[in-house]
Amino acid sequence: MKFENVCIESLAVALPDEIWTSAHIEERLGPLYERLKLPAGRLELMTGIRERRMWPAGTRPSDASAAAGKAVLAKSALRAEHVELFIHGAVSRDMLEPATASFAHRKIGLPGTAQIFDVSNACLGFLNALTIAGGLIESGQIRCAMIVCGENGRPLVEQTLKTLLERPLNRNEIKPFFANLTIGSGAVGAMVCHRSLARGRVHRLLGGVARAATQHSELCQGDTHGADALAMQTDSEQLLLAGVALAKETWGAFTAEQGSEFARFICHQVGSTHRRKLYETLGLGLAKDFSTFEKLGNTGSVALPATLATAVEAGEVRDGDRVGLLGIGSGLNCLMLALEW
Repeated sequence: MKFENVCIESLAVALPDEIWTSAHIEERLGPLYERLKLPAGRLELMTGIRERRMWPAGTRPSDASAAAGKAVLAKSALRAEHVELFIHGAVSRDMLEPATASFAHRKIGLPGTAQIFDVSNACLGFLNALTIAGGLIESGQIRCAMIVCGENGRPLVEQTLKTLLERPLNRNEIKPFFANLTIGSGAVGAMVCHRSLARGRVHRLLGGVARAATQHSELCQGDTHGADALAMQTDSEQLLLAGVALAKETWGAFTAEQGSEFARFICHQVGSTHRRKLYETLGLGLAKDFSTFEKLGNTGSVALPATLATAVEAGEVRDGDRVGLLGIGSGLNCLMLALEW
């Protein structure tokens, strides 16, 4: 896919105030660690994640998405009435029906003339929404879209802690739950528009490549667990191997279309092992990587765009830089996009 007239006009992050360190989570798992004789500090050691953030109990994904939507409007030169398409692209949803976008749309105060819907594709929701909005802008159907993702990891982590403490699991049986403890919460919003609407520097979406390997769709599966809880089990080792293999295949097609010269790479934020293995496999050095998983954990669909926004604010992505967005999500799916910031 290629784009000529699509740009990210503004990008904003909304984060919870409540911080959960990996040490705090291990303290809560004290009885499990003692029973299985697990060494303290292994969670941070294995993932590189020191802390993650959580929304207050009872927060809905639409609340998080609305916070990000209001934040990006405050940064944007565009106004709410410009928005012709509104997409909520998070894993987290308020309920099955109606679309979480409908709740966030009302809370942000967007116009009734905007088309709204949810896009759900594990951790790739934001990137998928970006290509959908980009296609509609490029074809002339719309001129401006807002994309939001609000992820609430608290119900999943709380349910995981409860499961690990209440069930008599052995060392091998706790492995499918380990990835859950890396999850954090956050939200991101973006204004995406035709380049003619942008003021100042135009941050262009250049294009990208997508690939799927759905034979691995059973490696990470999550669902509801009761009224306000979530459950997920992951074969972390096989997911890493299959995900990196798919990324290598996608990278070949991506660089054939977009070239391999990038000033900075932003990838989905899983942890230190995933990052190291991904870059080794693609033959890239870590010097061009920018990460946030150390302080935010894995925030699902929010992770990659929030990391991009953080890199821009930190001056690590500058005007004119070519940036590679390397997205990998359960399914398995991979989507790599090129930006000219």
